[in-house]
This record gives sequence, C-alpha cells and structure tokens, in this order.
Amino acid sequence: MIIACLGVIVPIILGFGLMAFFNNSGNFTLISQKELLQNIFIGVILTATSVSITVETLKEIGKLNTKAGNAILGAAIIDDILGIIALTVITSLADPTVNILLVLGKIVAFFAVCGLFGYLFYKFFNWYCSRYSKDMRRFVILAFVFCLLLSFCAEEFFGVADITGAFIAGLIISNTQRTKYIMSRFETLSYILLSPIFFASIGIKVTLPNMTGTIILFTVLLTIIAIVSKIIGCGLGAKLCKFTNRESIQVGTGMISRGEVALIVANKGAALGLMSSTFFGPVVIMVVVTTIVTPILLKITFGRRKKDPNAPKEKTPFWRRTPVQSELSLDLENREGYK
Repeated sequence: MIIACLGVIVPIILGFGLMAFFNNSGNFTLISQKELLQNIFIGVILTATSVSITVETLKEIGKLNTKAGNAILGAAIIDDILGIIALTVITSLADPTVNILLVLGKIVAFFAVCGLFGYLFYKFFNWYCSRYSKDMRRFVILAFVFCLLLSFCAEEFFGVADITGAFIAGLIISNTQRTKYIMSRFETLSYILLSPIFFASIGIKVTLPNMTGTIILFTVLLTIIAIVSKIIGCGLGAKLCKFTNRESIQVGTGMISRGEVALIVANKGAALGLMSSTFFGPVVIMVVVTTIVTPILLKITFGRRKKDPNAPKEKTPFWRRTPVQSELSLDLENREGYK
C-alpha cells in the first residue's frame, strides 16, 4: 500500500507541474478551474501501471517470486485501483453540477456492492461449473457477459469509470475453478479482435505531423517524468518498507510500464474534454517508450538469469502450443485438477 500510494502521489505532482508549465506558459498565478483539472489529469495518466509487461519479463529472468517481484505485483494492483479512483474523481469534477461528496459516496457504494455481488457470483459460477462441466464454452461466455455487465453498472449507476467494473470482474473471475481455461480463451479473443480494434482506435486519434517543437519537447519531458516518477515514488516506498537499495530500484523499475491502462485513461479524458487532442500524441509515445524500456531496465537491475542444470524442464507456454497440445493440456487440467 505504501509503495502504491507513493507511486501515485509522485507522478501526479510531477505530471501536474509539467502540464501547468506548458498549459499556462509558466504562469502559475492565473489558472482557471478547467486548466487546473487538465493539469491534474496528465498526472492521473502517469499513475497507471501495466504490470503484464513486467510479469512476463520477471518470468523470463526467473525473478517473479522474489521479494521485489511480489512487491511489484501487489503494488501494481493497488496502484491501478487508486489510479482508477482518481480518474473517477477528476472526471466527475469536470462537471460543475456534480457534488464531490456524492461522487466519493458512490465510489464507496460501488466497491461495497461489488464485494457482495462478487461473492454471490463466485458461488454461482463454481456451482455452474460443477453442474455443466461438459460444455466448457459456456464458462467463457458467462465470464465475458459478467465483465460487460459490471462495466455497464459501474458507469451507469455509480458514475465510476467502466474500466473499474471490468477490473473488478477480472479479480473475481481469477479466483474461480476455470481460471486457466477462461484465460486461454480470452487470450485468443484479445489478440485476434479486441486488442487490434482498441489500439487502432487509439492510433487513429494521434496526429504526429502536427507536432510542433514545443510538443516534441513536452513529449520528451513527459517520457522522462514517466520513468523517473515511478522509480522515485515506488522506490522510496520500498525503501520505507525496509527494502535494500537494489530491491527498491527493482521495484521502481518494475512499475514504469504504462501500457494499455494509460491509453484507456487518456482516451476517457479526451472524450470528456480534459485533455486536448494536441497532447494525445505525446501520451501515446510515452506509453510506447515506457513499454519498451521497462523489460530492458528490469533485466539490468535484476541481472541475467542463472540456469540451473538440475532444474526440471519447463512446460511449453499455452500460446506456443499447437491446437492439439492446447486442447489435450486443458482437458487434462480440467480432469485432474478440478475433480
């Protein structure tokens, strides 16, 4: 919690300062409410953490189960929740007729309802899996419907960002009996349909030829702040929790990648007028750069993996298996692991 909180506070402060300088030509004394929200929103974008890149890198170098690796995973989950709550608050403040206390009350009510509804769905899903275990395709459909339903309820009834509902749905489904099977099927759906559509829609909004010298400078500084803010914030949090200097740097480095979470937040803000289309390109470039440098910096801070000659041979990842291998593997897992 300490690592995640500092990993949110420091990027918001540095992002706010950078945007305030460029958005108001360095004049901090005269600033409207709209500009204030726009400045804070850039900081909110920088709070996001895409832990998927970090997890794959830590798996590859064999450091996922280390003290720093576990801290990164735990902090990244809390980091995303705090960032999404900040997104909900800042988007609500964009409407002057909205009462901030009412917004905060709705956020608390949403998580309370999710706790109750999630527990009921968890019980129902496990019962459903045991009742209809032969036709496993139903589990994927049910999980997908639950994700969309929770996203809709979050946005429509509680005024919370829809990504929050999807995130909570994923946390609930991850504790069910058929997690591996559902994940394998969602991976296919994601890289074939959902991810290409999402990234294409983001790319269409970027207008690189219109980037002036000032915008290029803003892009460079935004990227540097995106990297430095996480290393300082999360690294300081790890140091306060009695981590060594090396482990603190490892934790901060593992939180650098922004990935799809920052793009979703930026897209949300652009739709609500909290971010000009001029600054959309720099945000996308920042996301790409942080996604590329995170694995490189992680391998440098952790060092190369030392191969153990006596270690058992690793299983072939499901995304590299042939269709026959995948079906046989999943069938064996469901027969032996869930009896």
